Amino acid sequence: MKVSELAHEADVTAETVRHYTREALLKPSRNPDNGYQIYTQHDLERLRFIQRARTLGFSVVEIREILEQADQGDSPCPLVRDFLASRLPEIRQRIVELQALATRMEQALTTWAEMPDGMPDGHSLCQLIENFPEPLMPRDTSNPAKETP
Repeated sequence: MKVSELAHEADVTAETVRHYTREALLKPSRNPDNGYQIYTQHDLERLRFIQRARTLGFSVVEIREILEQADQGDSPCPLVRDFLASRLPEIRQRIVELQALATRMEQALTTWAEMPDGMPDGHSLCQLIENFPEPLMPRDTSNPAKETP
């Protein structure tokens, strides 16, 4: 199969196939006559696996590790469980942060509904944002460049 054929079969874009090939998650052979990449049914199965793993939140790096273990004949299942177990608390925390952000955005829209639009005057850029109260939340002082939502 050519890139476009594999992409069609897997219901992804050709660029997605090329990306995973560059990342060495797919390893096509080369047609000796024209140098085109040739993908097999195995590549299609692997691409579908990659897509499933991505929907579960696995990174390309993690998927590479999973595939490497499987390619070596080892079960990657313990590694898969470990990845998800370590990621889940981060995801739950991110959900809490996003819910708080949604609440602040709703509050801002409610507050701003009746406020007039101001013009930048050299002292103020947008008074809607500048006059909105800062959220009462702890700040990460260990990394001043890191923004909090």
